[in-house]
Amino acid sequence: MLVSRLLRTSPSSSLRVVGLAAAGLLLSSACGPGDHSGQDPPKKEGLDAKAKAKADAEKARAAKEAEAAAKPAWTWTLPAGLSKPPEVPADNEMTAAKVALGHQLFMDKRLSGDGSRSCYSCHQNELGNADGRKMALGAGDKPLTRNTPTIWNVGYHAELYWDGRAAGLEKQMIGAWKGGNMGAGDDLDAKAAEIGGLPEYKAQFKDVFGLSGTEAVTPDHVAKAISAYERTLLCGETPYDTGELEGPSQRGWELFRDRGCRTCHDGDNFTDGKFHNVGISVGSAKKPGDIGRGKVSGSAEDNHKFRTPTLRNVAKTAPYFHDGSVATLKEAVQYMARGGDRKAPGIDPGLQDLKLTDAQLDDLVAFLEVLSCSGQLEVLGDQAVAGIPE
Repeated sequence: MLVSRLLRTSPSSSLRVVGLAAAGLLLSSACGPGDHSGQDPPKKEGLDAKAKAKADAEKARAAKEAEAAAKPAWTWTLPAGLSKPPEVPADNEMTAAKVALGHQLFMDKRLSGDGSRSCYSCHQNELGNADGRKMALGAGDKPLTRNTPTIWNVGYHAELYWDGRAAGLEKQMIGAWKGGNMGAGDDLDAKAAEIGGLPEYKAQFKDVFGLSGTEAVTPDHVAKAISAYERTLLCGETPYDTGELEGPSQRGWELFRDRGCRTCHDGDNFTDGKFHNVGISVGSAKKPGDIGRGKVSGSAEDNHKFRTPTLRNVAKTAPYFHDGSVATLKEAVQYMARGGDRKAPGIDPGLQDLKLTDAQLDDLVAFLEVLSCSGQLEVLGDQAVAGIPE
């Protein structure tokens, strides 16, 4: 596509545009005033200036696209256990400069409405790149209604949030930025322009997105940079991935593989990417709980369904489930292995009591513990936030 655009805006093409404009001018000049409804015929100088301005604009756009295409492509380095990189949207190509910019923005508290927290505040290394809280804590110390999931391998999720309401990282970033998480409010244009105008960011945004001196940084630019960085947060290279399971973790893997856990926790990222009702905080007819996916889809059949979480780094991200209601990994494994809350309406029929012994539950936990990431996010600046962790 880029090649065809460049061909359309080549110097010879520009000459043809000017030539055609000049030919049109001669034809219109040959016509009498009556052909212009009594108005004076247009002046040659005006048409020439307009054609030249159009040609110059086309050349500038082509040059901007050529400059973007010339930037080094991102080279993926995949850890063992991940067979392919995350999908990258066509309108947000990966470059090293964009990832570096996104990294800085991810760590910048000035993005939040009150300047109190960054994206990293809820995704800290010491807490499995979650926040260790039962429920997330937003800007202005506002308690939110769901648990914070890990940021590792987030680029592999097609739909973000527990209920899948954001189709892709870019949309999720916009939602979290303006909503309760970051609390920037509806006027993201002003916030983006403010961030883009900071001395440490001006040149970077211009370079990464090919902005002219007069173009303002938009929310879209910020979201694209941060999303590019988030796609690089890859979790693999664990004993499971390198074939180094032994003893309890090996037995746990065999149980996990053979007793149905892979039905929902399959693939490189140990998730099917779908939405299931596992009976957590369903509530009652008089006082229903969080309806989850049902609010997004508008279908009652999806009520109380939530996205299957990745099991990568799961041992470090307590408490568990969308409401943080289960405190430990052992309790979470026990709940699922016993078929969840069988009294909960609409519970997934695939969830059954596996009738495991306590020793087998311990082996399952041992397997999940080896899925922890060894890597860490590089922290920039002071990231302390009161209340996180609680």
